[in-house]
Amino acid sequence: MDWGKANRMSKVIKPDGKCFYLAMDHGYFQGPTTRLEHVGNAAVPLLEFVDALFVTRGVLRPQIPPATNTPIILRVSGGTSMGGGDLSHEGVTTSIDEILRLNVSAVGISVFVGSDYEHDSILNLADLVNECEPYGVPVMAVTAVGREMEKREARYLAMACRICAEMGASVVKTYYCDNFEKVAQGCPVPVVIAGGPKTDNDLEVLEFVWKGMQGGAIGVNLGRNIWQNDQPRAMARALRSIIHEGSTPQEAFEIYNTFEH
Repeated sequence: MDWGKANRMSKVIKPDGKCFYLAMDHGYFQGPTTRLEHVGNAAVPLLEFVDALFVTRGVLRPQIPPATNTPIILRVSGGTSMGGGDLSHEGVTTSIDEILRLNVSAVGISVFVGSDYEHDSILNLADLVNECEPYGVPVMAVTAVGREMEKREARYLAMACRICAEMGASVVKTYYCDNFEKVAQGCPVPVVIAGGPKTDNDLEVLEFVWKGMQGGAIGVNLGRNIWQNDQPRAMARALRSIIHEGSTPQEAFEIYNTFEH
């Protein structure tokens, strides 16, 4: 690995080999979202706890302070919306010149394996890797399932993650599922866990993150289960304790309940 790419990777995967990413890119396909109406206001209080922030260029420029020390993972795919017919019909939205101009540490793109637009989606990833690799920019592939919740099972996710890695992704973001170790073991690059819908139980979030880490994930890329929580800073601190400090779910839940605001 060239020095530049290794340097960027060291910013988004910490020396302990773990990572905690904060996903705030939801507006690119669903517009204003509850408690994410102003991304900067939601993000800034949480940046001290996370290892990277996942956003689009349209939010990064006006709402994230340029003096931040938190690495940026830039969402660079889009072209669909919740109001449209098929979320999988995405394209690459951001040029390599723009990626370099924004000085981000990595980029992220959704890949819809098993969809009607599977071919286009996989080639979007391959083309993005081809564009980014000469400049040492890591690519995070997001194994997206759109509205098809039944695809969040190990056999499908293992296939999707492996394909993303084979196409050149440096990191793969996917969902936690039963038998998650099969997903992680079949992927030759690091795997991070996506959050999915907001849960009703705070302990449940900590439990699936802990289980995913035990199953081979190196960390998480969570959004709604943090910034839609009534105590987002407490949840971020609790999750960090699992990812970087080895806390159990119960220990992390104690941190959550006793966190001083």
